[in-house]
Order: sequence, then C-alpha cells, then structure tokens
Amino acid sequence: MTISQLFNVANLFVLPFWALMILLPNWKVTRWIMSSYLPFVVLAGTYLYLFISSITPENAQALSNPQLADIARFLADETSAATGWIHFLVMDLFVGRWIYWEGQKTGVWTIHSLALSLFAGPLGLLSHILTDWITKRFFPKFQQNEKATLAEQEVPSTGT
Repeated sequence: MTISQLFNVANLFVLPFWALMILLPNWKVTRWIMSSYLPFVVLAGTYLYLFISSITPENAQALSNPQLADIARFLADETSAATGWIHFLVMDLFVGRWIYWEGQKTGVWTIHSLALSLFAGPLGLLSHILTDWITKRFFPKFQQNEKATLAEQEVPSTGT
C-alpha cells in the first residue's frame, strides 16, 4: 500500500466513528463502539509505522530541538506529512470521543463541538468547554433533566 493510499484509508477509517457520535449519539451501538479503544489502536499502529518510516538520523536530531524551519522541512516529505496527519486524526478522534462521553454523562449538547472537533480539533474542545460552562451556569435544570432522561434510557425494562 502506498503512503497516499494509507493516507486515504485513514481518512475514511475515522468517518464512521464521527458519524455515529454526531448523528446517532444515544444509540446503543454508538455507545458500545465508542467504549472501545480499538479505533485508536489501529490508528496509533498506523502512526507508528509511518513514524518509523519517516525518521532518519537527521530528522531525529532536528526534531530533538525543533525549530520552525526544521519542522517545515520535515513535513515537506510526503511520508512525514502523512505521519503528521495521522497524528491529527488520532488525537482529534480521541478528543471527540472524550467530548461525546462527557455529553453522555452530563447531558450537555455536543453535536456542534463534535463537528468542530472533526474539522478543527482544538476548536471543538474549546466549544465543548464553553458549552459545558454555559449550560452549568445558565441552564442547570436542563442539565439535570437531560441526565435523568439518559439514565432512564439505560435502565432495561423488566417487562412488567
């Protein structure tokens, strides 16, 4: 598999997880899938492969005391750029998963923060932090109602 193909596969690999968290956040299957670390193991393994493939003694020395020009030269290489991109995919998905679970636990609305995390990870994190603060500060009763609703959804019916 070429670096370009690996890059494309990694981009496609993360999309179902984002789609589940954004479009079907309360679905039992989404909760089950997002409770797993397997997606991160797959992506981190891909990252490790690319990282090893892109490190040379010169790169390692330059990255040990990074300067902007050194980083720019490092990322100009296709394998190194793919390595950096996989790094973004792993970390953005991990942050998105954290946002998702925080929303599941607290009832705070997360769709906008997850969408932002998909396209610009740190902005999604900031969005969630602000949304959580606003919800707790100005809508505390809404948050309690959402938590109660989520807890009721998780209680299995006894059939009686």
